[in-house]
Order: sequence, then C-alpha cells, then structure tokens
Amino acid sequence: MLYPLFRSLPVKLSRVQKRIHDAAMRLFAEKSVEEINVSELAQIAGVARGTIYNNLACVESLFEDVASHLSAEMNDRVARSASPDTPAAVRLANGIRFYIRRAHEEPYWGGFIARYSASNLTLQRMWDGPPMEDVLLGLASETYSFREEQLSSVMAMISGSVLIATLLVVQGQKTWREAGSDMAEFVLRALGVPMEEARVIATLDLPPLPV
Repeated sequence: MLYPLFRSLPVKLSRVQKRIHDAAMRLFAEKSVEEINVSELAQIAGVARGTIYNNLACVESLFEDVASHLSAEMNDRVARSASPDTPAAVRLANGIRFYIRRAHEEPYWGGFIARYSASNLTLQRMWDGPPMEDVLLGLASETYSFREEQLSSVMAMISGSVLIATLLVVQGQKTWREAGSDMAEFVLRALGVPMEEARVIATLDLPPLPV
C-alpha cells in the first residue's frame, strides 16, 4: 500500500521576515488569531507597520504562513540530524525528543505547538513527511509490528504523544528529558520494540539539532 507523503522544504526567510514570523508565533502562542493586529505585531517584531506589509504577501494568511514554515523547517532539521544508516527506532525516538527539547528551549515555539497542533491541519500534516517515512522504514525492516492499514492511527498516536509531552514541558510538570524519553520509550514499545531496547534507545545522548 502506498501513502501520500507531504513534502515541503522550508522557505528561506530574510532577517526581517524571520523577526516578523518569530513575533507572530509569540503572539499566536498567547492569543487567538482574531486578537492579533498589525500594530502589535510590528511592536513585538521591532519594525514599522509598513515593514510588516512590505514583507508579507498577505497579512491575513500570516497564521498559516507561520504554521507552514514551522512544520517544514522542523521536519527538515530533524531529517538532517540522522545519517542514512541510523536505525529506524533511533531516528523516531530522536525525532520525538527533538520536538520536546525544542519546546523547552524555545517556549513560544512550544506554546504555539501546544495550542494549535491538535486543531490546525497544516501542523497536523507535518507528521505526513519524514516522520511517516521513518515509521514506514521501521515497518519494512520489521523493527515495528503493526498492520499497514493502521498507519494513520500510528501517526496519530505519535503526534498525540508529542503534543501531550509538549504540554507537560510547557506547563512545567516534566523536564524535557523526562517527558521526551518517556514518550519515545512508550511509542517504541507500542510499535513492538522490546521494553529494555526501547528504554535504551529513548535515553541515548541526543545529538544537536542542525541549524
């Protein structure tokens, strides 16, 4: 069975555009989309109102632009973090922990994910690219044990686990190391990896996330 994979490389942002996107993410993490206005966005970004309009194709689509770029940028960085010969289970566990660690290191990024990833289609689709490829590789190599028709449910389980772990970190209930390793271990065990092996993989030293 073949599955459509959502592939998107991150758009290269200028320095000013990145400041605007970062400011928008910060505001979206704290307020609803309807509450955001250009004046407040310009103030947080440290630019003039005219600069906002000059650097955005459409102000009304800013939320989707931010969500799309976040998804593509994070998937690209996670994909580049592993070599081609990295075992499937290690790739998956590291990917889960990368998301959770970043939620700790960049609270507004984590807040944006926590607030919108369960309801926004663009953020949900970030699991249809490299993460799904890693899961399919694990299934093909018999590292995982599930039926192919269960793939969408498997991806929902993984994305839901990352969301819950992100919430635990953002709310200060767990450290990123605890939440990341626990969720990676639980996911691997659910996919059929033996308990001790899953625990070892989930607690390996996490490499730097490529820029």
